[in-house]
Amino acid sequence: MKMTETPLVPLATLIGRELRIAKIEKPSIKYGQAGLAKKGEDYFLIKPDCQRILGNPSSSFSVFAIFDGHNGISAAIYTKEKLLSHVMSAIPQGIGREEWLQALPRALVAGFVKTDIEFQRKGKYSQLCFAMFIAGETSGTTATLVVIDGLTVTVACVGDSRCILDAQGGVVSLLTVDHRLEENVEERERVTASGGEVGRLNVYGSTEVGPLRCWPGGLCLSRSIGDMDVGEYIVPVPHVKQVKLSSAGGRLIIASDGIWDALSSEMAAKACQGLPAELAAKLVVKEALRSRGLKDDTTCLVVDIIPPKHIVLPPTPGKKQNMFSSFMFGKKSQNSINKSTNKLSSVGVVEELFEEGSAILTERLGKDFPWKTNSGRCAVCQVDQPPGEDLSVNSGSPFSPSRKPLEGPFLCTNCRIKRDAMEGKRST
Repeated sequence: MKMTETPLVPLATLIGRELRIAKIEKPSIKYGQAGLAKKGEDYFLIKPDCQRILGNPSSSFSVFAIFDGHNGISAAIYTKEKLLSHVMSAIPQGIGREEWLQALPRALVAGFVKTDIEFQRKGKYSQLCFAMFIAGETSGTTATLVVIDGLTVTVACVGDSRCILDAQGGVVSLLTVDHRLEENVEERERVTASGGEVGRLNVYGSTEVGPLRCWPGGLCLSRSIGDMDVGEYIVPVPHVKQVKLSSAGGRLIIASDGIWDALSSEMAAKACQGLPAELAAKLVVKEALRSRGLKDDTTCLVVDIIPPKHIVLPPTPGKKQNMFSSFMFGKKSQNSINKSTNKLSSVGVVEELFEEGSAILTERLGKDFPWKTNSGRCAVCQVDQPPGEDLSVNSGSPFSPSRKPLEGPFLCTNCRIKRDAMEGKRST
């Protein structure tokens, strides 16, 4: 029996299809920013015109971020300047939009951890040079980074700078997780299991006051970037959530805790409902000040994702997990979606694509890595390792005869030490 050959599609035709799809699905982005400073430690990032492929407008995406510094501004400034480039460097080159979006959650983990490692290395070098802590080098920061590509929104966060989605129809949903020890039981258990102590500030040896903190250091957060003066169990591994909005679009409100300590998610959304983004951000800040006063730095970004007019997008087809998807997420991401407590898709507003919040770096990087050409490159710092020195993220001790050096993504020696310290396997 003669087999019929599948006809080849010309490259120009494929590119044309991509451009038409991009033109239909790309919404417009409108944004506004407002804030008032109490200590001057809040920073934000607005990059509405990024491109996956330089010079190709159809590959555009937007990035918005909030960095709420503490104990100085160095960590917040450094993270603002470096985090995005570290995330992008962890995404393989030459892949299509869908694969890029699927690779993004893992890249966000790698980018956050790399930023923390490099900032702490910079701080340790300063201490070595000056034989003391210079101002700001023990600082830390929250980080909430939002990537918008078409109707797909991906949010990564450490700390308590929140991002909410106000979808069309009045459904307000939280896209981040607060890493406050006072409120997050799972994080308290993780910190204590890793060797940290959780308790309140002890005044005169008896009276406990204030929120729960991690000791040593006294930090109220369980995840951050920087914070060299606290234990390694304060980790930079972010919670990541990725959703696809309906054809009606939606509004994002990204803000530091100066807003969320004064307003609930619903109150913030209601305070600016129906207003353009620029005015909306100002109204949210104004409402927070009216409710609580200026007790902390208060910064707010409002981002409207507005689909093209007169275009009705087809309904999202049922999920089909292709080979790339299996490599990138494996069973872990599917399990994470199933056990999610905030099922946005259940109300028909958006489709939840991915959610994972584990602080275990091994789990977040996974063991399947489809790009064989990068097998000798550290999955976190993206530095090529000399032959024989690359270490599997899933292997045991580098001196163990039973380790499997070719299994999964790789970590260089420095990133491996960082991973072990974060998981309580050793102290630094």
